[in-house]
Amino acid sequence: MPRRTSSSSPAPLLADRRLYLVTPFRADFADYLRAAIEGGVDVVQVRERSLPDGALLDALAEARAVTAAAGVLFGVNDRPDLAVLAGADFVHVGQDDIPVEAARSFGLPVGLSTHAPREIDEAVADYIAVGPVHATPTKEGRPPVGLELVRYAATHAKQPWFAIGGIEASNVRDVVEAGATRVAVVRAIFEADDPGQAARELRDALPS
Repeated sequence: MPRRTSSSSPAPLLADRRLYLVTPFRADFADYLRAAIEGGVDVVQVRERSLPDGALLDALAEARAVTAAAGVLFGVNDRPDLAVLAGADFVHVGQDDIPVEAARSFGLPVGLSTHAPREIDEAVADYIAVGPVHATPTKEGRPPVGLELVRYAATHAKQPWFAIGGIEASNVRDVVEAGATRVAVVRAIFEADDPGQAARELRDALPS
């Protein structure tokens, strides 16, 4: 799948996507990603902070090959420079990372994490993540926003959005009932004994 540019936003495609996997690297990366995609993941973002840049670029190339073969959107966390080198479809940034407009200068669509109504209202990104809905060790120190912010996003977000943070099979239906039609997960799939089955259970709980 060719890399999109700022003139070709992923927003129209993201509107039809439902299950977004944010993932670190692991030894069986390609097989794990294929299993998750077969289970229903249709967006993959690599978020890996422990690897040096060279090794990270290798991991991104591996993820790009798998996602391209499956027709799945592929993004990189925080690093628009490496996202460009890896041929990613987009880059995702947080509130304290490089600003959205600066990230766009790399020629990539940009996703943004949001944690409050004002951040949702002011977001100019191509899509947003809303959370963390529940407490999660992947966002240590970040208090959960609960379902109330999910409800706010459902009525106020201007772009496609994904609920994120501590979402798993046991609570995903509550998030959907609060108005989410898309979710992003990390541990629910990454730590699962069967990533494909974990993805399938989540996807089955989401709207078609």
